[in-house]
Amino acid sequence: MNYVVFDLEWNQCPYGKDFENPRLPFEIIEIGAIKLDAQKEYVDTFHALIRPTVYKKLHFQTSRVIGIREEDLRKGRPFREVVKEFLAWCGSDVRFCTWGTLDLMELQRNLAYYRMGNLLPGPILYEDVQKLFAIAYETRKVRRALSYAVDFLELPEDGGFHFAREDAAYTARVLQRIPDEVIRDNYSIDCFRNPKSREEEIHLRYPDYEKFISREFSSKEELMASDVAEMTCFTCGKKIRRKIRYFSDGGGRNHLGVGLCPEHGYVKSKIRVREAADGKFYAIRTTKHIGEEEMLDIRKKQAFLRLKRQNRRRKS
Repeated sequence: MNYVVFDLEWNQCPYGKDFENPRLPFEIIEIGAIKLDAQKEYVDTFHALIRPTVYKKLHFQTSRVIGIREEDLRKGRPFREVVKEFLAWCGSDVRFCTWGTLDLMELQRNLAYYRMGNLLPGPILYEDVQKLFAIAYETRKVRRALSYAVDFLELPEDGGFHFAREDAAYTARVLQRIPDEVIRDNYSIDCFRNPKSREEEIHLRYPDYEKFISREFSSKEELMASDVAEMTCFTCGKKIRRKIRYFSDGGGRNHLGVGLCPEHGYVKSKIRVREAADGKFYAIRTTKHIGEEEMLDIRKKQAFLRLKRQNRRRKS
């Protein structure tokens, strides 16, 4: 297996959101990638500029940040040609690696726009190097800029940032400094192309939590009334009694609850409801053990949000 560390630069509608193509809010204009072998040793480099067809004029912010000129892009090649070449260069036995979650999603969105989604079927397991850096050197929840990680690890800087080729090279160098066990135990999954049926649902187990990605439902209400909202023990997998019923802590998109396993203690279950490209809904549910102190904090949060909603109703 090889690691393909890639970075994308993209353009957006220069005339504002009212004029953007909703199927392609961000159009890829540059791909940079580094290929590493299974031991994270350098293998090869890929780079290409793409001639835009949707947003031919550069957004002022894009031009300012990435330093690419419109005359440069006019010399680029069509997306269809470049992406076929890129995926062929990647090979079949590959694990994609990116800084953050956006690049892989936008690559798939651009493929879908050009009706080429079959070239990269999902959901896709990948390495979020930004997350891996946080786990290895700071805390799981913090997220840093690539420039911060390069400085923190005292890596050589032989180019600027916000250029696809250079950012891919920096990300690859950071990946090379991540311990193998951190990479092995903390892979990510991209759900731009999410499960459509029960048979396609995904169960992922990490050292200290479990992630479940559900099939699609026609509404959020149907989803939350289904077996997706059942609580199970992270250790034994048995269904458990709810200690704190699910409550919304994110505008109806995120739902938090706590169950109690008689043998293994409290289990926190968080359901993130996501809208699929076809307008239906699916869930990403994470489950992990917690102590009594965190259970009490969640109960306090539930009570606070309930009181806040009641006060809002009184004022209206």
